[in-house]
Amino acid sequence: MVLLALIGVLVLAVGGCVCVVWAARGGPRWVRGVAAVTLAAGSVVRSNRRRGLGSNNNNYSGDGGASADG
Repeated sequence: MVLLALIGVLVLAVGGCVCVVWAARGGPRWVRGVAAVTLAAGSVVRSNRRRGLGSNNNNYSGDGGASADG
């Protein structure tokens, strides 16, 4: 089931990229709309990554803050 969800996300991402290229070449109105949504989603992901929300922060150790040597 997880694999099916990942394949679905991959298909949506590739479809969005195709729409961005097609819209740049003067595609129909619905393609320009999908391209705008794709570019906006990419901007959100990039801004979250810059702020550290979408990346792996090393602030959480998982052991309640206790260190291994003390």
